[in-house]
This record gives sequence, structure tokens and C-alpha cells, in this order.
Amino acid sequence: MVKTNVMRILESNNIAYHTTEYEFDENNLSGIDAAKKIGVPPEQVFKTLVTRGDKTGIVVFCIPVDMELDLKKAAILSRNKKLEMTHVKELLALTGYIRGGCSPIGMKKKYPTFVDETAILFDEIAISAGTRGVQVFLNPEVLMEFVEAKEGDLTKEM
Repeated sequence: MVKTNVMRILESNNIAYHTTEYEFDENNLSGIDAAKKIGVPPEQVFKTLVTRGDKTGIVVFCIPVDMELDLKKAAILSRNKKLEMTHVKELLALTGYIRGGCSPIGMKKKYPTFVDETAILFDEIAISAGTRGVQVFLNPEVLMEFVEAKEGDLTKEM
């Protein structure tokens, strides 16, 4: 496995993690599909979503792959009146990552970040390693401390 920037950052900060690779389908970058392929419950695999707030600008959210971001809850938590998802075409320029490989670790800039409160129910969660087909597992509290994320109720059922 080729080391990703996310792995290098974790190692240089002495943060324990482990990885898993899986075959991904360019036409199906679903997090639920990724969770099935790595054999982990979808509520333990977190996707990274990039939004734009009317007051704060870019805001990052990490939520379980089987849930949907509740934009109203997320706006209140991030001190915005309104949030909208950024367009996929903007993702690389904003974060340095592409769709299906976006990680809260190692973005081009430090954005306000929020992690769904359910993350702390697990000893470890999976997030993208910064490339499609690779996940890193790490302790959610360590992740939140490292990226200076706040936790909160961010989701609604899909």
C-alpha cells in the first residue's frame, strides 16, 4: 500500500491508526458500499462532507455513511443561518481531495470541523485515508482533538 498524506500526518504526530484497502467502483463511491467491502458496520464508517455557511464560509462535517447531514442542525451548530453543500467540482481546490477520498485530516486549509456525536460510541472509527479505496481506523476522540473538531447531533435518517 502506498502511504497517503493522511498516514504521513498521523505518523508524524505519533497517532495510532491502522488501514484497510478495498476495491472501489468509480460509478459507486457510496460509503455504505465501502463499509460492506471492509466488513465494518456503516455507523462506524464516517464520510467527510464539505459545506459553505452564509456566515462562516467553509465548514467540514464527519458523519456515519448510513446517515444524511441535517443542514438545519449543522447550520445551528456551526453558527450559520444557512448551509449548502459545496459542489463536487470545488472539492479538490478547497481541500486537496477528490470525491470519495476526502478526509478531515490534511486539508489544504484548516476549516471548522464537526463530528457526529455517535463517533464516541466506538473505540475506533474509519475515515478516508485521503484516497479512494483506503480507510484509516483511529480513535474518534483522538481524531477530534487532532483536527480540533467539535461534536454534535448532525444527522437525520436517509
